[in-house]
Amino acid sequence: MPPDPFFAGPGLDRADHLRADPDAILALRLRPDALALHWENGAPAISEDGRLRWNAMAGDLPIFLGLDDGAPRFSALPDGDVLFDTRAHFALLANVDAAEAPVFAAALSLANWHRRHRYCSVCGVATDANRGGWSRACPACRAEHYPRCDPVVIMLAEHDGELLLGRQSHYPPGRYSALAGFVEPGETIEAAVARELAEEAGIAVTDVHYIASQPWPFPSSLMIGIHATSLDRNITIDTTELDDARWFTRHEVMGALAGDGNSAFLPPPPWAIAHTLLETWVNGLK
Repeated sequence: MPPDPFFAGPGLDRADHLRADPDAILALRLRPDALALHWENGAPAISEDGRLRWNAMAGDLPIFLGLDDGAPRFSALPDGDVLFDTRAHFALLANVDAAEAPVFAAALSLANWHRRHRYCSVCGVATDANRGGWSRACPACRAEHYPRCDPVVIMLAEHDGELLLGRQSHYPPGRYSALAGFVEPGETIEAAVARELAEEAGIAVTDVHYIASQPWPFPSSLMIGIHATSLDRNITIDTTELDDARWFTRHEVMGALAGDGNSAFLPPPPWAIAHTLLETWVNGLK
């Protein structure tokens, strides 16, 4: 099996069976071992050792994150903007302990969702956090709204032992990564992979299969890692999407992942599922 991507993993016990019981949530808030997630600069705060920072409970915090070995963990809705742009916060992600990353992702995604969905999409009335913060309820039309995540396919296309990787204009110099795109309504994962690769690189693929997935909390996506086989090497780049795309050999990918100073490209960072997909490919795992 491929390794778990960053942000994946068990995290907290989400204790779904308690969310619909307001009395149970209140009792959890009042427990002496209950803690509240500390927020800083629009993101869950991280200590120097990479661990999440927690405070004593204060007030009626709306989000019940779950149980940590039975101990309740809650979060407020932070004031101000919630972080959703990783480009400005790579240093923060580099310091997050991998074991803490699933809780970081869940808390950040939920906070983003609450701040973007304060009003009922049915009737426009302001909604209230509900079910321990895992839904929002409309007091007027009684509609209940649940957090969403947007499916994104991210794929390695292979032809004769080489991988197609591309770069976008905002990448650091020399960085290449897997191509990706949102799954559109009425579309399967396989169809999205074929469409995105045809649109961005002008290639046709077959043998589409799943490798791994990753929750991506910027603001709230599910990255679906895919491997596909390209029918030929001819590339036609959509320059509105990509600055460049090219084929890389296994040796070149291995050198990039090893941090070789003379490598053919700069790989995606370790917290990106594209990095996991490249590791999986060079190790022959599918």
